[in-house]
Amino acid sequence: MRLLLDEQHDPEVASQLRARGHDLSALAELGGLRGLSDVEVVDLATAERRAIVTEDVRDFIVEHRRRLAAGIHHFGIVLTSARRYPRGEGSIGRLVAALEGLLRSHPSDDALRDRLIWLP
Repeated sequence: MRLLLDEQHDPEVASQLRARGHDLSALAELGGLRGLSDVEVVDLATAERRAIVTEDVRDFIVEHRRRLAAGIHHFGIVLTSARRYPRGEGSIGRLVAALEGLLRSHPSDDALRDRLIWLP
């Protein structure tokens, strides 16, 4: 599976997972893409066959449901919580470990196709 980290996630998470052999992009690393609408983020991730990792729970649940109702596919939405994975340098390792577990247990590009899950 390939992931796209939404802009609230530290790009260091993507860097560490890439160093472990995983395919990740972070919006914060991609010049000129900060501030995209949620629809644009899902479109970008879909075009790159990536699941999105985001804390923006409410908006992405709405977009997930809208796409399902319209028969528009995506490659997954992984919801995170700032409470469980607080932002900050000291907690990056925890998010990296959780995402690595997800990536190892779901290796195919379409493992989360049209699914919305919470990161445990």
